Amino acid sequence: MIYQWNYEPLTPEESVESQRLAEALGIHPVFGRMLRERCIFNVGEARRFFRPQLTELHDPFLMNDMQRAVDRLNFAIRRNERVMVYGDYDVDGVTAVALVYKFISKFYKNVDYYIPDRYEEGYGVSEKGIDFAAETGVKLIIVLDCGIKAVDEVAYAKSMGIDFIICDHHVPDERLPEAVAILNPKRRDNHYPYTHLSGCGVGFKFMQAFASNNGIEFNQLGDMLDLCAVSIASDIVPIMGENRILAHHGLRRLNSCPTIGLQAIVESCGLGDRELTMNDIIFKIGPRLNASGRMQNGKEAVKLLVEQDYATAQELASHINLYNEARKDLDRQMTEEATEQVKQMTGLENRRAIVIYNEAWHKGVIGIVASRLTELYYRPAVVLTRCEGVATGSARSVNGFDIYKAIQSCADILENFGGHTYAAGLSIKVEHVEEFARRFEAYVEEHISDEQTKPMLDITGVLDFRDINYDFYKQLKRFAPFGPGNERPSFCTYRVYDYGTSKVVGRGQEHIKLELVDNKSNNIMNGIAFGQSSQARYIKTRRAFDICYNVEENSHKRGEIQLQIEDIRPCE
Repeated sequence: MIYQWNYEPLTPEESVESQRLAEALGIHPVFGRMLRERCIFNVGEARRFFRPQLTELHDPFLMNDMQRAVDRLNFAIRRNERVMVYGDYDVDGVTAVALVYKFISKFYKNVDYYIPDRYEEGYGVSEKGIDFAAETGVKLIIVLDCGIKAVDEVAYAKSMGIDFIICDHHVPDERLPEAVAILNPKRRDNHYPYTHLSGCGVGFKFMQAFASNNGIEFNQLGDMLDLCAVSIASDIVPIMGENRILAHHGLRRLNSCPTIGLQAIVESCGLGDRELTMNDIIFKIGPRLNASGRMQNGKEAVKLLVEQDYATAQELASHINLYNEARKDLDRQMTEEATEQVKQMTGLENRRAIVIYNEAWHKGVIGIVASRLTELYYRPAVVLTRCEGVATGSARSVNGFDIYKAIQSCADILENFGGHTYAAGLSIKVEHVEEFARRFEAYVEEHISDEQTKPMLDITGVLDFRDINYDFYKQLKRFAPFGPGNERPSFCTYRVYDYGTSKVVGRGQEHIKLELVDNKSNNIMNGIAFGQSSQARYIKTRRAFDICYNVEENSHKRGEIQLQIEDIRPCE
């Protein structure tokens, strides 16, 4: 992939202000720039940013319907009504269900949880789930990470004497379900100060309000913040504001005293001897929890997350690990088939979007395949398969393009849809797939910018190797956790050279292990360039080249800094 490098030097005024802030805080000047980019302009704001406090969480009762939700749950407990905690089968959904179920069951035992089957029931609230609730005497369903569009299903439940509390974060339609309470910071009439909570985050705020109303100490809920961190990382929500507080303290919990189920997952990933980051959740922990819902039923993931016995949790984690291995095999096969189908598309070079359909594909993996196509072709992608007589799809987007709005523009021919700016799902009659593909392409063509169709590396600063040491890395770590809205910074260094010991590595000889020098210091800098072995021949000529990279700690040698090279550009 050929990246464009985007580096915009500060104006003289901005440079002076950044330098002044960096000096006041005793940090490298580039970090003064990073604070400015995050709209942090003084020492007090910077210190709050670097030390997020749980006391800074918003009052949960600022959220619409929160008092109604708490009152209805309290009423259920007083009347000994059976309560069902119901959620989606992805990571955000299962962590939300685990958190709310675990917290309520500390104080009330007539509660159970339910995860719909992806293949038999599909996404969201199902009539089958409601029927099961009725058969088991449930009077209140708390639904998490879905439900905002379940108008008919909530009405059906109401006719059977079952109330709903909806805790969702997806974009609602104009018409809302007739639930007792709808907790969703994206409601049009929203009063809550922060709109980017994950589904698990909304569940957390509900439990925070429930605890406050019932005189329960916050630390009993704080024990479960690691579940929030897993949901925030996996659902790719912005990590600023309240999400930064939850993710910061959730990661601390995950690294110090995780819930038993997450501890078992961490061990099964081989991560037990290192400090965990958001990337470890995204690439290791999250996919394993997701695999349960993709390959079988997400209820197994909840069972793991609420388990109290470590030996049992290890068995469950091992089982889910097998699902993940099967998922990876299927992922590889389907991605190969999908890329081959894309190559056969006429006029591919002129298309602004990709829509492909194969009725034989596995429904649980199409979201991953859509992500792969977006990364490979850098265009919004929709991957569809056939399930229960209709075409079901997952969509993924490129930076800055709202794929939810693109799908919404085709709402009149869709059976159902929902999602976020960068990821969405839909279902459509098979006979309408071609029309959807045409209209989706036309919408993207009209609304996407040229910059959004080109892979871009935004560079935070230009460094010399003399700038980079362990103290620099420790200052950088204070900006973590990284994610959308608080991206891990990329730096560049111009005119570097191979020290003479760089070499191609990897099972398929696809990576380069680098030892580099520049002209301004005596530092020999270690680096790793994944998937860039095609540049090795040029590097070994000892000619100068420019690099764009992240700064990280070597996971195998604690205290040693290395560069993770994102791009290598030969000097002209």
